[in-house]
Amino acid sequence: MIVEPLTAKDPSDLPGPLLTELTALYASNEEFQQLSGDFPDPDRILPEQVAAALADELAHPDAEVLLARSEGRLVAIAITLAHHPDPADPDPWLGLLMVHAGAHRAGFGRRLAAYVEDSFRSRGRAGLRLAVLENNPRALAFWSSLGYEETARRPDLAHDRPCVVMRKSLGAVAP
Repeated sequence: MIVEPLTAKDPSDLPGPLLTELTALYASNEEFQQLSGDFPDPDRILPEQVAAALADELAHPDAEVLLARSEGRLVAIAITLAHHPDPADPDPWLGLLMVHAGAHRAGFGRRLAAYVEDSFRSRGRAGLRLAVLENNPRALAFWSSLGYEETARRPDLAHDRPCVVMRKSLGAVAP
């Protein structure tokens, strides 16, 4: 698996084939899209909606979008935030990790999560946080299996949806 950052800071500048791949990845996860409510019609996700969602993420200066490919095809996406908007929160956040539904249970999610953890660990960060929708027990089980532990329950900042906040200690490398 090869992981590369999305270099376009303006998703409207994405090449058509990449936007098509990203849209297919988002649309393949019908169950998550139904739970999240991120798109007005989760059964019909359009390229311009995906571009707008990515633009919203990239509007934050500390956001990074990572694209994971295997055998030349896009298999997963991760969106990270190096600094949370709350200055009292010292940890980076993993805002989204989504694997194409056709590649579920092939280890791509675990490998991309490990990539993100290693990246922040190498920068001396002590932990990584994420929020899982309370109505998504499969995601809760996945993150728990990777060593993430519940630290709080609260609504997410973007949509006020009930979430479980989870954290994993990274055992940061001493400088």
